[in-house]
Amino acid sequence: MPPPKSAKTVSQPRPPKPRRPLSKLNSAMPCDTAFRIVASRYLDDLSANHESTCKGDVEALHQMRIALTHLRAAILFFSPMVDDPVGGQIRNDLKWLNSELGALRDLDVAIEGIKAANHRRPQTIPHLEAWQDKRKDAQRALSRSLRSAKYRSLIERTSGWIASGRWATTRNKRAAKRRAALITPYSADRLATWEEELLKKSRKLRKMGARKRHRLRLLNKRLNYSIESVAELFDDKRLSKQKTAMKHLRRAQRSLGQLNDAVRGRALARELRREGIKARPHVIGAKREKKMLRSAKLAYRKLAALKPWK
Repeated sequence: MPPPKSAKTVSQPRPPKPRRPLSKLNSAMPCDTAFRIVASRYLDDLSANHESTCKGDVEALHQMRIALTHLRAAILFFSPMVDDPVGGQIRNDLKWLNSELGALRDLDVAIEGIKAANHRRPQTIPHLEAWQDKRKDAQRALSRSLRSAKYRSLIERTSGWIASGRWATTRNKRAAKRRAALITPYSADRLATWEEELLKKSRKLRKMGARKRHRLRLLNKRLNYSIESVAELFDDKRLSKQKTAMKHLRRAQRSLGQLNDAVRGRALARELRREGIKARPHVIGAKREKKMLRSAKLAYRKLAALKPWK
C-alpha cells in the first residue's frame, strides 16, 4: 500500500493575489479614513484566499490567517475610535474564525515538524498516517465553517461596520475628535505605547511559562503587523528605522513561534493518544529552547536600543 500523501504534496489551486484598494495612507489623512483603508485591505485579503482554503490549499490557509491577524490588529490599533457594541461582537466572531483556522494550521505545522525531523524517509514515521487522517478531518470541519451562514454573515457585517458602523456616525464630541485626528501622530504614539508594553513584559521572558510566553508572542505580532500596516506614512529616514524594528520583531517572533508550535504539537499528540493512537510530536530539546530564548532576548535588546519613534 503506497504511503499517504502529505498535505503539501497534494496539487491544489494557488490562492489568488490579494486585492488591494486604490487608496493609500497619507500623513494628512484623518484616522477614520485610515482605518477604513487598512481594515478593508485585510478583509479583502481574507476573502481572496477563502475558496482555495476551503479546497485544502495549505498556502491559502496560511495567507488567510495572516490577513485575519492583520485585520484583528488593525481593529485593536484603532480601538479608541472604533470601540462600539457591534465592533465588540465582530471582534469575538473574528476570534472564533481565528480558532477555526488555527486548528488546521497547527496540524500542518506539527506534521511538517515531524517530517523535517525525519527528512530522509518521512514515509516511515510511526503514526504519520494518523496525523494525516486527523488533518483531513480538520480540513473538512474548516471547510464547513468557511461555507457556513455564520462565516458569510461575519464578512458582511464586518464590511458594513468598517464602512459605516456606529463608531463612524456617533455625534459625541470626543468620538468626533478621535475620528478627525491625523493618522501619522496617532500612529507614532500608538506604536510607541505598544512597543513600551512589549519590552516591559519581555524582561521576564526567561522565567515565563508557555502561556505567558504565548501572550508575549501575540503582543510581538500585534506590534509588528501594525508597523507594517502604517509604514507608508513615514518618510525614508523614519521608515528605515521601522524596517529595522520589524527585523528585530520578526526574529523574536520566529523563536517564540517555534516554541509555541512545539507546545501545540504536544497538545495535539495528547489528543491523538486519547483516541488510542500513540503519536509522538516533534520535540524541541532544552538546549535548543535556551538558544531560542536567547535569540528573542537579543532581538528585544536591539529593539530597545533602536528607539524607532524618536
